[in-house]
Amino acid sequence: MRRPFIIFLAANALSVTGNMLSLLAVPWFVLETTDSAVLTGLASFATTFPIVISAAFGGTLVDRLGYRATSVLSDLASGVVALAVPLLFVTSELGYPLLLLLLFLRWLVTTPGETARKAMLPDLSVAADVRIERAAAAYDGVYRAAAMVGAPLAGVLILWFGPHLLLFVDGVSFLLSALLIGSGVPRVWRGERHSTGYLGDLRAGLAFLWRDRLQLSATVMVVVVNLLDTGVTQVLLALYSRQVVGDPRAFGLLTGVLGAGAVAGTIVYGATGERLPMRLTYGLAFLLAGVPRVLVLALGAPFPVALAVTAVSGFAAGAINPILGILQYDRIPAPLRARVIGTMTAAMYAGMPIGGLLAGSLSSLTGLDVTLLMFTCVYVLISVPPFVFRTWRELDRSRPFRG
Repeated sequence: MRRPFIIFLAANALSVTGNMLSLLAVPWFVLETTDSAVLTGLASFATTFPIVISAAFGGTLVDRLGYRATSVLSDLASGVVALAVPLLFVTSELGYPLLLLLLFLRWLVTTPGETARKAMLPDLSVAADVRIERAAAAYDGVYRAAAMVGAPLAGVLILWFGPHLLLFVDGVSFLLSALLIGSGVPRVWRGERHSTGYLGDLRAGLAFLWRDRLQLSATVMVVVVNLLDTGVTQVLLALYSRQVVGDPRAFGLLTGVLGAGAVAGTIVYGATGERLPMRLTYGLAFLLAGVPRVLVLALGAPFPVALAVTAVSGFAAGAINPILGILQYDRIPAPLRARVIGTMTAAMYAGMPIGGLLAGSLSSLTGLDVTLLMFTCVYVLISVPPFVFRTWRELDRSRPFRG
């Protein structure tokens, strides 16, 4: 019975790898074809904005269509749209406005598939007789590992074959994912549904999240941290590498070590998580994932020290997503699962564009060191709730998902 679960993880790895290939290939492709940083930034907006829209409003459709059906349809549509970009480019039919439209559509149809796969995870773990702690860690570990491998793979493929061929590989990866889910993963039970129409279903998901103070608090924490992380990874690490280390390779090393540490942390949590107190583990992981790696840069520590501390922070971060997943699977009723997860995902993405603007503006006004210290203080404050608020005691009472 574990074969469908393994196929499910493999399909998700293909989708994530395709996403990473696209995220690196598109900016390079736009720069090569337009030689414009402004148009490249606009293409980036066309990539990120539809994720927020689709996650917010697509979760209800996922609940109505079913998890497996949505995953397959989403991957098929993503593959077709992704393949259209290099094919139209080769035939000289791809103008910039059409490229923006295709990018918008590609990410609009991709997000429901990700929501559906996350929603079907707990039922597949039960069928495979895999504890939810290990299933959630495996899902997040595959996601992180695919992202970590996809980035350097994209760089090599761009160098060898050009970005348009990379987009072709992106499209094929989604078609393969659809084939794996459609042929190797069974339908999962989603509970009794009592639909009141699309808008009524959407309101029910929002109302559930609003009433669940623990999940609402967890969502707010991740919104703020995603905002901070975006500013750190997209702006402050680049500035640190240029101004302090004087070597652009430092940027890549810090990013790579953080990702490798997170993969290791996810693996360790999968093996030991069922024996750890969830609230304390989550609080410490949240604190260590953000504060040390930014503070060490602000204090001007030697680069090898910064690299080691960043690895530790990445390791701590490995436990965060699996615990959030367990919280969602334990508390969200199956008929509401996709729409509530989609709403939480939309919120978590919504602040990310602001992070880069905030980091860039603050560093220009106050300098890099002061900005890093300010970010450190916010990381500390946003890590406080699990330690002090009574609502978070409910996390220790979360039960292992049993279907």
